[in-house]
Amino acid sequence: MIAVEQPTKADIDILHPLLRESYWSPGIPRGTVERACANSMCAVARDEAGVLIGFARAVTDGAVFAWVCDVMVVPERRGEGIGRSLVRTLMGHPETQTVRRWMLGTADAHGVYAGLGFGPLKAPARLMEVIKPAHYAKPEG
Repeated sequence: MIAVEQPTKADIDILHPLLRESYWSPGIPRGTVERACANSMCAVARDEAGVLIGFARAVTDGAVFAWVCDVMVVPERRGEGIGRSLVRTLMGHPETQTVRRWMLGTADAHGVYAGLGFGPLKAPARLMEVIKPAHYAKPEG
């Protein structure tokens, strides 16, 4: 079952270690995960017993823009389409129906998101970014 809802403490107990070991947020503190979830629209997937098996969140204004991030499925359930279903749930939510631009970043799941309409940027030269080291990152060297 997938629903748009805030993750519980028990959900964070499962989610935090997965995010802490991911390529995009290595070492992320639990408090940072909690704060990110509290300030985002979250989708959770649960098994028959109600235990978290997948998670995704959208950073959105609820009007015209959304950034999908932290799509995560527990290792034993990967390959079942749960990640795609989580993102589809966020995109189909009543509060996101006027969102015009959905964006995300991925190193290895382009095929997952292409099925939802995501593709390469049409005008990448128009986008800019600032990347600061994560406050929890270990110094290199």
